[in-house]
Amino acid sequence: MTMKPHLLISVAVAGLFAGQASAAPLTSEDTDRLLERLTQLEQEVANLRSQLSNVEIEQQEQTKLVTATQQDVREVIVTTNQNKISWKGAPEIKSADGWSFKPRGRALIDFANLSAPNAINVPGEGFTNEARRIRLGVQGKIPGGFGYKIEADFADGVELTDAYLDYKANDLTIIVGQHNNFQSLEELSSSNDTSFIERSAFTDAFGFQRKVGISAAWAKGDILLQGGVFTDNIDDLSDGNDSIGLDGRVVFAPKIGPSQLHFGGSVHWRDLGDTITSVRYRQRPLVHTVDTRFINTGNISGATDEMSYGLEAAVISGRFHAAAEGHWNKVSRIAMPNPTFFGGSIEAGIFLTDDSREYKGGVFKGTKVKNPVGQGGSGAWQFNIRYDRLDLVDAGIIGGTQDGYMASIIWTPVNHVRFLVNYGHLNYGNALGIVGGAPNNYSVDVVGARAQVSF
Repeated sequence: MTMKPHLLISVAVAGLFAGQASAAPLTSEDTDRLLERLTQLEQEVANLRSQLSNVEIEQQEQTKLVTATQQDVREVIVTTNQNKISWKGAPEIKSADGWSFKPRGRALIDFANLSAPNAINVPGEGFTNEARRIRLGVQGKIPGGFGYKIEADFADGVELTDAYLDYKANDLTIIVGQHNNFQSLEELSSSNDTSFIERSAFTDAFGFQRKVGISAAWAKGDILLQGGVFTDNIDDLSDGNDSIGLDGRVVFAPKIGPSQLHFGGSVHWRDLGDTITSVRYRQRPLVHTVDTRFINTGNISGATDEMSYGLEAAVISGRFHAAAEGHWNKVSRIAMPNPTFFGGSIEAGIFLTDDSREYKGGVFKGTKVKNPVGQGGSGAWQFNIRYDRLDLVDAGIIGGTQDGYMASIIWTPVNHVRFLVNYGHLNYGNALGIVGGAPNNYSVDVVGARAQVSF
């Protein structure tokens, strides 16, 4: 039981008087000492009261803090229940009402060495390097079946790559904005997932690039149908550019046992419009760090439209994959012969580790490493070979031919990180005068390497 301070004082005084009553009468000195003692007791009681008051205040503050912390915890729990955060190379946030947001990007850093005959004037001969792609962007979903993607490349200025709004309903997808126009298997597969540093020569030579337009894709079982109407790349649009094109692609992708098959074809027609009166087709020697084009038609005047079509085939079976493509591009001209140029490639690859090339939605996807570095594994190791053909000679146009014999080794230590080393031996024919000092037939050798990260 706790006694109040004034009771303690009373008891103390009574005790003192009782002691004095049984003894001699109090003197003046005894009285002074008693008063001094009472004053000390009064001060001690005041100190006790102050301490008790401070303890009560601290207890109140602690109670408030605990209450606030509990409220914060409840809010975090509620927020976590409403919004889901996952990791797909970068954080992806999904809300309960259908919104999502995910940053995306890639950094591809290239190194190369080119060896050419001494008689040829090649400014890029020897060692070269560059930031091949530095991309940043965002993508996500909007309630009601809508979605979005915006991405730009900062490797050489600022170039908008993808910028579109899409809508998905069951098996149908509609896209409006700048996006790929269904050119070929390898062109549609991300540069993060290709089996060589650069895609097949015809994809760049024939000017495959993203364009502004509206398209639709329908996927059901093993069938994929894609088609759209497109204008031009967003950087080339102006009030004088009235070019327009139609593009379509069909894919049949059955699975036979554990093997994934792919068969496809595409058709493309483009009216160049009133302001575009010439076209040009050319290509670098396997690596992008070299600006010299050993194969080049120069400007083909009098052009009115382009018509092209391509065929695709691929197989993935365990560690093995193979792919082949061919593409024919015809140029219509006013009162002049209409040349048709050809490009194609065939490749095969095998994983030296227990991994496989991925495939989804009519394109190749990135490898999912089964035994990543850092978890006791060595990552995924892949070896590939390719024959690449580009023929820019027809109807009086002598742009040369290129036959490439190539090999690559790819190491993927963990998901989203890759290191590539390529070798290419390129034979050129009908190439007289295309590059300063070049003979009609010759060859060059190129070694390329890449370090990349994507998310």
